[in-house]
Amino acid sequence: MTPCTIKSCCSSVRAASWLTALLLLSIALPVRSIAATAEAPAIPTAGPHSAEISDKPKHAPEKLLPPQASLLTKVDFVQRLDQQLPLDLVFQDGSGAKRPLKDFFGERPVLLVLAYYKCPRLCNEVLNGVSNCSNAIDFVTGKDYDIVVVSFDPTETPDLAKAKQDAYTARYRRQEGRNGWHFLVGSEKNIRALADAVGFQYQYHDESKQYAHASGIMLVTPTGRLSRYFYGIDYNTRDITLGLIDASAGEIGSPVQQILLYCFHYDPIQGRYGLAIFALVRVAGVLTVVGIISYILLSLRRERRSRRQALSAAGVSSAPGI
Repeated sequence: MTPCTIKSCCSSVRAASWLTALLLLSIALPVRSIAATAEAPAIPTAGPHSAEISDKPKHAPEKLLPPQASLLTKVDFVQRLDQQLPLDLVFQDGSGAKRPLKDFFGERPVLLVLAYYKCPRLCNEVLNGVSNCSNAIDFVTGKDYDIVVVSFDPTETPDLAKAKQDAYTARYRRQEGRNGWHFLVGSEKNIRALADAVGFQYQYHDESKQYAHASGIMLVTPTGRLSRYFYGIDYNTRDITLGLIDASAGEIGSPVQQILLYCFHYDPIQGRYGLAIFALVRVAGVLTVVGIISYILLSLRRERRSRRQALSAAGVSSAPGI
């Protein structure tokens, strides 16, 4: 290289070094913010143990009677990630037709909900959260994924399932996707088998004639394996979008969403997606190297062009290879 070329390359490397420092600083600041958030006092949120008897206020557990408090110790939502669902279990849809679970699997991932239709409070909040999220994400039910809701009250009828399905499909903004919502009822035996498979533990309270249960939803692969759990009653659209891409094994989602999935990882403890710092550092590192190489090549190209122009102005033809 000529002295000018070396000088230009050094300038390029210095500029790239500043770029790298800025990238690392931009990564370090969010990491510090995340660490500070982790050290802050936890704010109570709905989670795997946020169970309640449906008509009791969420924020007044101290008012529960001793039998009810004892009942809640038997309520939980335990993750069974990668567990195969028993797809041969038979339920009834809103028309009364008997449908094995495998009818709803095979082509698309499934958003699975366990709720009972006469629940006066919590189940409705879960279903409202699913409705709001499904309206907000880009994916369309019946095309990209299906929603399957199974009642865990064996006394509920197909008519109740149909009424609930009609109510929620009417709220779905994409009319072409309304056939992707399925509300089912079933026998005590089959309900228990499905609940045990997904880790959903609930109890019936004789005095109030209602169920004590937790709140949350699951994403299941097209083959019927449990992929993701999301707790509470409000579901982050980013988490559900990434979860559906995960559950579909990349069969749905745009290239940008695929890259976004690489930068986030699923935290089964929190039941949500968090920033994958090391993946982000790797991406930033690759981009930095590409940037440095591109900058050096462009600098060399500009220098050669300048030399040719200078030689041409002086009336001297450039030698081969210059």
